[in-house]
Amino acid sequence: MAFESWGAPVALGDRRVLHPGMLRWLRALGWMVLVGFLCVLSFGVPYSTLDHFLPDSGPIDVASNLVCAVIALGVYTGLVWFGEARAPAELALKAALPGLFCGLVIGALMFAAVMGIMSVFGFYDIVVTGPAPAWKSVGSAIESGVLEELLLRAVILRLVWRAFGPWIAFAASAVLFGGGHLGNPNASMFAAVCIAVEAGIMLAAFYALTGRLWVSVGVHAAWNFTQGYLFGAAVSGTDFGPSIARSTARPGVAEYLTGGAFGPEASLPALFVGALVGAGVLWMAWKAGRFSKLT
Repeated sequence: MAFESWGAPVALGDRRVLHPGMLRWLRALGWMVLVGFLCVLSFGVPYSTLDHFLPDSGPIDVASNLVCAVIALGVYTGLVWFGEARAPAELALKAALPGLFCGLVIGALMFAAVMGIMSVFGFYDIVVTGPAPAWKSVGSAIESGVLEELLLRAVILRLVWRAFGPWIAFAASAVLFGGGHLGNPNASMFAAVCIAVEAGIMLAAFYALTGRLWVSVGVHAAWNFTQGYLFGAAVSGTDFGPSIARSTARPGVAEYLTGGAFGPEASLPALFVGALVGAGVLWMAWKAGRFSKLT
């Protein structure tokens, strides 16, 4: 598959802060906290500043998200150079375009499959409402795709993997990803479990397979954009803004089948699609030796 040609094992880091020796696991966890905090700060502070001074418009919001995403990626790159004495292979520019394109296609198809299942089984009514501005959805997709993948996969998954191995890292990053959505409107424990499995493990699997962040970024952004803008459904309990369709759960259908007010992500169809893709990508990563080659 194409992943093989521009992918590589995850670069965990083994110099400076992460050099072999006493308490490397503790150093890795401390480094994880520091890098994660600075990456979030490097996105949030510029975004708040731009939002305060610039006029409120869709194109400007998208531009602000792009600028802040570049800043956060640049800060991460600088921290890895300084603290780990390496260029961040996970952000290799050569893999960016094919990785993002592949991820965007996969993410859109995955969520379309979820809604296809919903429609066929009569769980949702989907009505096309016509053209609508996409600026808000694009900006939100950029923010969630870049910032959340940088934090959850490049920082947390990678450095917990460095400390304790891949399986604890997969479990920890998935639990944190799912738990991080409990503060969203209309969230529930079932919604958090669904997101942990269907997205947390699946997105981590793409990172493990390619050793790059780009496919995960593309899948995450396209899943959210397709959900909020193309289908007009709630995205993790939030409104993504104007949409070209409106999807509503049919009255009387159980929430575990529709996701209820939280949105389709908290449903069995989404759990099925995400878990199926995640299991397949994990198997590919295992067959490619992405786990056995790392120490």
